[in-house]
Amino acid sequence: MLKVNSIFCGIVIDHIAAGNGIKIFDKLKLDEVKFPVVLLINVPSRKLGRKDIIKIENKIDVDLTMLGLIDPNLTVNIIENDKIINKMTVSIPEEVQGLFKCKNPRCVSNSDGYVSPKFRLAHSNGKIYYQCSYCEELTSYSV
Repeated sequence: MLKVNSIFCGIVIDHIAAGNGIKIFDKLKLDEVKFPVVLLINVPSRKLGRKDIIKIENKIDVDLTMLGLIDPNLTVNIIENDKIINKMTVSIPEEVQGLFKCKNPRCVSNSDGYVSPKFRLAHSNGKIYYQCSYCEELTSYSV
């Protein structure tokens, strides 16, 4: 059995659906940092069956909105002195700005460099979409 030690100070992103850990690792650009980071993939989990975990031995800013788009069921644990001092859950964000583009090529957010794409959560035919705040186009998201 693989053993990974606890961290003294940093962040643990836990309960990541199996396969999403690498997406989060890439989006947070953890391959570029100069401190220890561990990405565990396909770890046995009673709750999920299999899960991914990311341990970061340093405090960094993590975009909870982006994490919620990738996996709305994960948890972010802030660690200090080898103890969890804050446990945050994420969810599907109600509003998103600047994380993906509108699919409408004529939308002002795709042609004007001063306008950042902005979306509101919308549901249609049982699926989750984001509606553009400028042109109202429904866009499925991928981060």
